[in-house]
Amino acid sequence: MNNRNLLIVALLLVGILLVTSSAFVVKETERAVLLRFGEVVRSDYEPGLYFKVPLVHTLRKFDARVQTVDSNPVRMLNSENKFMVVDSYAKYRIFNAKRFYVATRGNERNAVRLLAEQINDRLRDQFGVRNLHEVVSGQRDELMAEITKNLNGVAQDRFGLEVIDVRVKRIDLPPEVSESVFQRMRAGRELEARDHRAKGQEAAERIRSNADRQVVEIESEAQRKAEELRGAGDAEAARIYAGAFTRDPEFYRFTRSLNAYEKSFSDRGDMLVIDPDSEFFRYLKDSEGAQEEE
Repeated sequence: MNNRNLLIVALLLVGILLVTSSAFVVKETERAVLLRFGEVVRSDYEPGLYFKVPLVHTLRKFDARVQTVDSNPVRMLNSENKFMVVDSYAKYRIFNAKRFYVATRGNERNAVRLLAEQINDRLRDQFGVRNLHEVVSGQRDELMAEITKNLNGVAQDRFGLEVIDVRVKRIDLPPEVSESVFQRMRAGRELEARDHRAKGQEAAERIRSNADRQVVEIESEAQRKAEELRGAGDAEAARIYAGAFTRDPEFYRFTRSLNAYEKSFSDRGDMLVIDPDSEFFRYLKDSEGAQEEE
């Protein structure tokens, strides 16, 4: 191979190197800035093939997909002058490549740090005018929407970032406050339990007293009915005795005497001191004694 051919090959190689070092592709998922000795000369690249001047221009590419900044938990003071530990995160993406590069020098760690500081500042502003209930449940959606809107305007103007969403993952009380809160909650539950027990005992006493009263009333009513039935029975027995006495007085006196003998001599150990001529023995001496008396 002669010198001419070598020169042609060398020129071709140099041309290929110049083309490969000057051509670049910007993808749909990327944002790019073109620098000339460190100064941004172009940043409005659409997806496609472009060229730059080797050794003069420098290309920086950044991921344009949605990213997440996960802030560290931060202590914040609410409107009730109570500290809370707030853990939050945000979704963002690069909106303006030139502003992003100027604000962060193309360092994504700087972008995350700056954005986290802005998020915490706005959370403090919003939490400072709300109580614990409002930031936990009552106005949480409204709060997040307001913070996202406010932060997005600042992030676009200062850092070239578009904030898509801001969310609070967790809200806790500091450990030294949590213990006192738990103690108050425990005391409140114990007080409520004692109140329920006292009401239960009161209801039990009321039921027991009512039952005792009903027992007394039922027993009294039963006793009254028993007395009525007993009185009616005694009256009926007296009526029968009176009718029997009217029909045969002598037989009536005789049976009464036999009953008296039976009760008096039912036990062999019993002893009676009575005059033998007493009326008590009239039927023992003479079964016809009643008729002779008549």
